[in-house]
Amino acid sequence: MTAQQIITEHLDIWTAAHKTRSIAGRGSNNKLNLHGIKKLRELILELAVRGKLVPQDANDEPAIELLIKISAEKNQLIKDGKIKKAKADIDTSESDKPFDIPNNWQWSKLSDISIINPRNTAEDELDASFVPMTLIDSRFDGGHEQELRQWKEIKQGFTHFAEGDIGVAKITPCFENSKACVFKNLANNIGAGTTELHIVRPINNTLNPRYVLACLKSPSFLLVGETKMTGTAGQKRLPKDFLEAYPFALPPLAEQHRIVAKVDKLMAFCDQLEQTQSDNIAAHAQLAEALLATLTNSSDHNKLQHNRQRIAEHFDTLFTTEHSIDQLKQTILQLAVMGKLVPQNPNDEPASELLKKIAAEKTLLIKEGKIKKGKPLPEITEEEKPFELPRGWEFVRMGLFSILKGGFAYQSSKFSDSGEYQVIRMGNIRPDYLRINEKAVFIKSEYASATTDYKLEADDILLTMTGTKNKRDYLYSVVINAEHLNDRQLYINQRLCAVKAPRVNIKFLSLCLKNDTLLDAIFAKSTGTANQANIGMEAIACWVVPLAPLEEQHRIVAKVDELMALCDTLKTNIQNAQTTQLALADVLVEKAVE
Repeated sequence: MTAQQIITEHLDIWTAAHKTRSIAGRGSNNKLNLHGIKKLRELILELAVRGKLVPQDANDEPAIELLIKISAEKNQLIKDGKIKKAKADIDTSESDKPFDIPNNWQWSKLSDISIINPRNTAEDELDASFVPMTLIDSRFDGGHEQELRQWKEIKQGFTHFAEGDIGVAKITPCFENSKACVFKNLANNIGAGTTELHIVRPINNTLNPRYVLACLKSPSFLLVGETKMTGTAGQKRLPKDFLEAYPFALPPLAEQHRIVAKVDKLMAFCDQLEQTQSDNIAAHAQLAEALLATLTNSSDHNKLQHNRQRIAEHFDTLFTTEHSIDQLKQTILQLAVMGKLVPQNPNDEPASELLKKIAAEKTLLIKEGKIKKGKPLPEITEEEKPFELPRGWEFVRMGLFSILKGGFAYQSSKFSDSGEYQVIRMGNIRPDYLRINEKAVFIKSEYASATTDYKLEADDILLTMTGTKNKRDYLYSVVINAEHLNDRQLYINQRLCAVKAPRVNIKFLSLCLKNDTLLDAIFAKSTGTANQANIGMEAIACWVVPLAPLEEQHRIVAKVDELMALCDTLKTNIQNAQTTQLALADVLVEKAVE
């Protein structure tokens, strides 16, 4: 099978090999990674520089003749004093040749066929182009933007280049990200820019600059170059010596032009594939979202059942991506807190009776001095009720049915690296996950005994109270379980809130505290800046949440557990299928360059 066939006859693999980086939790994003099309672009460039993208033409002047012309041109430039004579040539050995090339091609070195990092001379008042790294694209056809400056402003302390030169980033991560371009449309044909570039200047009419660009963007160049970078992490750079000595596969000039034309055509084809695939995935996500919204927007039980049936009939085509499974999970949670996930039982004791029992117990605890009497909570207004509830449910403020406990400002001087009395800090908490060993700190027993009011117990819900307003990375919640308390005692640090609700199914309450609609209401009460937003204990006490009859709470939690397990299985299957598609794309690349 030819390289052309591998590209065109396996479009299903190139387009199917994608993945969505999906991270659960508020403030997350779903970034599409069209891996297959990315690999196809890389394959096109790799085939181009190996002589496998276009057929050779026996009538082309062979590359050895082109080398002779380039050598003569360079010698004349040296003789005229326009460039300096390079160091003694180092022959390219067989071991330096990374792959086979066609018979009419020639191995050379970049320093033999071009001028590396030249300097310009121009009048100080002449307008010139200035190009910082931020204006250089990483796409093959991306090119660069530019700013207009006078030459005297940029001739010192910057990298020089001219019209038709090729610039390649030398610093990490710009090099690995393939920041490189052919400089064109420069003011007065000259420019200068970021010092983090190496410049390759072709000898007139001997190289197609965009063929050189293809070489400098090819995977083989980038992979080898990455291993040759020197310096410390974050400041690694590609040495000039590597660029000068890099083995360069030189085609006849006519074939260079054909290769560039073919690369342009195929890259435009990749653009079309990418746009079509992105549009298809976006349309699929919008369709799944719209159909799922019909469930939460159903006005009565009959419409809800009708919409459920419609989704069930198309389930296999709707839920085929990780993002769609995440949408399904969010819908399950929304239905759960709206009373639409499981049927109501008229024999269940209504939530109003549960609230009476909770109020009586809290009164007794206050009388016994075990808890303090809180401030009276305001009545819930109609505007604070985000959706309608079934009969038997109630909207209620958190402080009415739960006991809230804030954290303590433990002094760092009291901390130690080990022990059984651990202080839980905000960094230990992620949605549904207690990172108990993440930078764990402990306090001595005598200090712990003096702060027992801040000790956590099983079935407490722990909330973070500080974060970033735009990212909404606060009010993360986790339920403390017996396993967390297995070998240590836990104490809460400042900016954390422990929620105890002894007569409520704690998992049901946890579902409520993750619901985006309910979270929106309390986020509106946050104070502070965009970079540091805070939720106070009073706002948490006034947080309006739905409360179901206790028996229905148990049924909801059981149903959510069942459906979430199904979602996790579906997501695992999707991930396995994606892994297979990604592997197939990689195998095709390997096969094509053999």
